[in-house]
Amino acid sequence: MSLRTGEWRERIDDVDAALIDGFQSGFPVRERPFDAVGGRLGVPAEEALERVEALRDDGVFRRFGAVLNPPVIGSSTLAAVAAPEERFDEIAATINDYRQVNHNYARDHAWNMWFVVTAGSRERRDEILADVEARTGCPVLVLPMLTDYYIDLEFPVVNSDRFARESVERTDASATRISEDAAADLSALDRRLLLEIQDGFPLSATPYRDIAAAVDADVGDVLDAIEGLRAGGCIKRIGCVVNHITTGFDNNCMVVWDVPDDRLDELGERVGELPYVTLCYHRPRRPEQDWPYNLFTMIHGRDADVVDGKIDELSTEYLPVDHDRLYSTATLKQTGARYDDIVGE
Repeated sequence: MSLRTGEWRERIDDVDAALIDGFQSGFPVRERPFDAVGGRLGVPAEEALERVEALRDDGVFRRFGAVLNPPVIGSSTLAAVAAPEERFDEIAATINDYRQVNHNYARDHAWNMWFVVTAGSRERRDEILADVEARTGCPVLVLPMLTDYYIDLEFPVVNSDRFARESVERTDASATRISEDAAADLSALDRRLLLEIQDGFPLSATPYRDIAAAVDADVGDVLDAIEGLRAGGCIKRIGCVVNHITTGFDNNCMVVWDVPDDRLDELGERVGELPYVTLCYHRPRRPEQDWPYNLFTMIHGRDADVVDGKIDELSTEYLPVDHDRLYSTATLKQTGARYDDIVGE
């Protein structure tokens, strides 16, 4: 089966469709969650579980469980280097070798390699960035997230939408300040839980009970702790994580904008509410490195021309300011942030 060509659609029915588009978040936090999922889908709990397993095995779902929030749990930043073409692969391998680097993309820009570093403290994060600079000989552009206007990588995929969230009406987007220091106040149980669930939940009728057994805790305490981690922002959502590449949203562009500082929140919130904007956040300018941009947006679409059209709409109707389009040309590394060091530091 070729997921990239959409043949996965021929393998699913209406129940699968409801599962794919309905349970990317809001998954029940209760001892037997598939009872509730099956009830909403109109099928037995055992069948709901089997369908999640099948969709994961077919590659529609990347994994099942909690989506964690690195900037809250640890200290995280986006960074970039301008890697010389003849050393590109060597520099990528050096950067990817760090456990604390969980994403790395090639982009069509002078700053051509973009990666994310997440560590247990700001000091450790900065040590890693300095080490990258020393080992590669390339100056590092450091761009921590300072304000979150809207971040949501849920993808309604069982439709003919041309871009992510096309069928969704405007959503609320309020400015949330992000600390560069690890902000979470984690208990010993919280730390054990984050390590246990960082790669996903067990696919069983009783995933929370299985997690509780793995961390040697009472299941009631685990349910309460997971609710607390979600309320505190350490967990962004719980559900089935869709593989947006194989389900068709394989065109995306990071667009950076030079927004007047005194209008940053106003425009960031306005743009973050737009249904086709999947990410919108504030990062610092670095004029000493010829980086004048302070607002970042991401748009994911099924076709490149659709993505370009939406960027044109943004630049004419909402953000008539200087901007640059950084198209992703290759995925160099893509994993979840690793929390073994982060929660132990």
